[in-house]
Amino acid sequence: MQEQYNHSTVEAEVQAFWDQQDAFAVTEDESKEKYYCLSMFPYPSGKLHMGHVRNYTIGDVISRFQRMQGKNVLQPMGWDSFGLPAENAAIKNNVPPAAWTDQNIEDMRGQLKKMGFAYDWSRELATCKPDYYRWEQWFFLRLFEKGLVYRKKATVNWDPVDNTVLANEQVIDGRGWRSGALVEQREIDQWFLKITAYADELLTDVQKLEEWPTQVRTMQENWIGRSEGVELEFGIEESEEVLSVFTTRPDTLMGVTYVAVAAQHPLALAAAENNPALTEFIDSCKNAKTAEADLATMEKRGMPTGKYAIHPLTGETVPVWVANFVLMSYGSGAVMAVPGHDERDWEFAQTYGLPIKQVITADHGDVVDVSEAAFTEKGRLLNSGGFDGLTSEEAFDAIAELLKSEGKGRKTINYRLRDWGVSRQRYWGCPIPIIYCDECGAVPVPDDQLPVELPTEVVFDESGSSPIKQMPEFYETSCPKCQGAARRETDTFDTFFESSWYYARFTGPDNDQSMLDQRADYWLPVDQYIGGIEHAVLHLLYARFFHKLMRDEGLVDSDEPFTKLLTQGMVLCDTYYTENDKGGQNWIAPKDVSVERDSRGQIVKSTITATGEEVTSAGMSKMSKSKNNGVDPQQLIETYGADTLRVFSMFAAPPDQSMEWSDTGVEGANRFLKRVWRMVQEHVSSGPALELDKASLSDELKALRQKLYQTLNKVTDDMSRRYTFNTAIAANMELINEIAKFKDSDAATISVRQEALEIAVLMLAPIAPHICQVMWEALGHDDALIQHSWPEVDEQALVQSSVQLMIQVNGKLRGKIDVDVDADDETVKALAQANDNVQRFIEDKAIRKVIVVKGRLVNIVVG
Repeated sequence: MQEQYNHSTVEAEVQAFWDQQDAFAVTEDESKEKYYCLSMFPYPSGKLHMGHVRNYTIGDVISRFQRMQGKNVLQPMGWDSFGLPAENAAIKNNVPPAAWTDQNIEDMRGQLKKMGFAYDWSRELATCKPDYYRWEQWFFLRLFEKGLVYRKKATVNWDPVDNTVLANEQVIDGRGWRSGALVEQREIDQWFLKITAYADELLTDVQKLEEWPTQVRTMQENWIGRSEGVELEFGIEESEEVLSVFTTRPDTLMGVTYVAVAAQHPLALAAAENNPALTEFIDSCKNAKTAEADLATMEKRGMPTGKYAIHPLTGETVPVWVANFVLMSYGSGAVMAVPGHDERDWEFAQTYGLPIKQVITADHGDVVDVSEAAFTEKGRLLNSGGFDGLTSEEAFDAIAELLKSEGKGRKTINYRLRDWGVSRQRYWGCPIPIIYCDECGAVPVPDDQLPVELPTEVVFDESGSSPIKQMPEFYETSCPKCQGAARRETDTFDTFFESSWYYARFTGPDNDQSMLDQRADYWLPVDQYIGGIEHAVLHLLYARFFHKLMRDEGLVDSDEPFTKLLTQGMVLCDTYYTENDKGGQNWIAPKDVSVERDSRGQIVKSTITATGEEVTSAGMSKMSKSKNNGVDPQQLIETYGADTLRVFSMFAAPPDQSMEWSDTGVEGANRFLKRVWRMVQEHVSSGPALELDKASLSDELKALRQKLYQTLNKVTDDMSRRYTFNTAIAANMELINEIAKFKDSDAATISVRQEALEIAVLMLAPIAPHICQVMWEALGHDDALIQHSWPEVDEQALVQSSVQLMIQVNGKLRGKIDVDVDADDETVKALAQANDNVQRFIEDKAIRKVIVVKGRLVNIVVG
């Protein structure tokens, strides 16, 4: 063991040892309890950032700890490698996305290996490779056969200059990211998966996710959005048409004063045919991209269609308006408007002078004035004919029954969830395996022709649109049914498609005969899944959906993909900026800023180190390119080593909370590791340790062993149950401080110190595996630490022979005594009164009583 800790040498040697031993490769073993730990795989951008480091360190710590528990641990790594960033980079750098992606994967794989993550690299996969996406094409066709896949027109973002569909991320302030043209909403044919067919099960099974964060479970429930209500029909005056609406508040039906439809609703489009003003308004809605999340805060705009709807119960007519707050993609694209009892409807009615009618009053008798604001609570009905006096709950059933009897409505369950549109009009994605024939329609690609491979040697034109749409050698083909001329689908899958089942493919990525095999039943579900809260809805929902689809296809035998979920917090860092001539911010990297702080640590002045120019501190913010406050992990690995970076990442905050970056914190982690190294080096140089003779130990050494096993108990709980790795590290730091006090070289001290250092190294091994492997060898072991079991507690060492009691006089602390744990109350009382300091407060005073709280304190009451 070298005298000085050299992280570069240590980490290179240990990583080479792991590679030689193939230390992290794992196979199925029925004799062991399996443990599948998975961190969400990265997009291969080419460079690790601190978010990656934190996420993957958390997973690695958990995996290594579980391995030390004797479990058969699978921890794989792969690449979410299709998608828009590669396509954009290809256009910008004139490099094919495949080449750009492959180079980035190679770079990031090397960085991950330098962090010492215990991945089974034999299972590595990349979603852009045909041996992976072949099986999702196959699976898509199985769903197609089952009727769970369909094609219909859907609204997309259309750039009229580049003549291409844009992803939401490519629309900036309503304009195309390349052309700057105003983006339009167009309807084109899209492929959909029927996720709504599983809506009820997806919602019900949220209750099974007992080890998911409550926040994530709630977000899943809200996104699915199950609501019980009534589907009812309004007639259209002077027409055979009917307008279908869904409402969760049929008790307010008698308060309808208008009906609102989406700009793309057929009724609106028909009304606009001879109405130029309405056409212009519909076009303005069409070109204004409206997200559902914006509906509550956006300005409510509308225009009458000139048509009237017929109330299903009263027969009265109410006007039909086109409104920008109604989305064609949500429900039927039409809503019954009750401005007296809905805030959105009330705001619209106020804007356009529409009637506001009260039909619900407060059940508790408070005065309600709907001219001032909508009354949205449930209560009792009034102005509702024969339903007056009923509670909202009673009226729900009564009105629903009447509508049903007249054939104008029925109770139903509705979901906020919409079918998943999986088509993307982009190049860098998995080709959708469909062939279009003028005679046969949409025809599945035969299994023996899979995969439909994406051409990788491509050239983008100036528009940036998908090059395969200009490649007849790709899309021109023959129909598998009639052998006539046909064309391939040139749309590609949404990249969520790939990331919805990758966790399952890791169980058998080498299988070229089937999507999954019996190994999936051994490893699944994933025991611990780790990733950011930004994936709490779509990715996790789609993965849950895919898992149920795979179950129903007989590919897996479980209902849910992930048993336990951990959503790690963000990595925050200081931000600094200067203002430019236009009032904007030029963000300055923290490494380029010198900071002066006051005695409380608050920044009083910050300047650019090179120039002395003063900059403004904008506080802590998530590390990002936009604010230029990222920290390069590669530089830190070179300067301090991967173990230092791992220790700091786990010590700075609990994994589910945001972590504040601190250069001094990194330096502190490095000093701690150097200190442990130095202690081990000094210890082993003092000679070999003899077998521990527990019976002959001094009280001080017994106390050290007690502290050792108390720490082991705490760290075991922190690592296994609580996942508070920061407190586990802190407990080890305290233990190291205690060990450092014992510098004697007698046999008993050396033996106890040997035991304490061995256990400390084992406890730190999941967090700082490189340095711990070398220290483990220095302590006399020739086995691989990765294969060693977690230490066991010596219960006898925790048994206390004495206990310290606080001595109070009239409730105030006046002294402390150590007494035998078995001492009776009379002995304790006598020892307490004999304490020198206590004597000062009780002499010449009458002792009224002495209270003993066993194991804690003695209170002497004098007067």
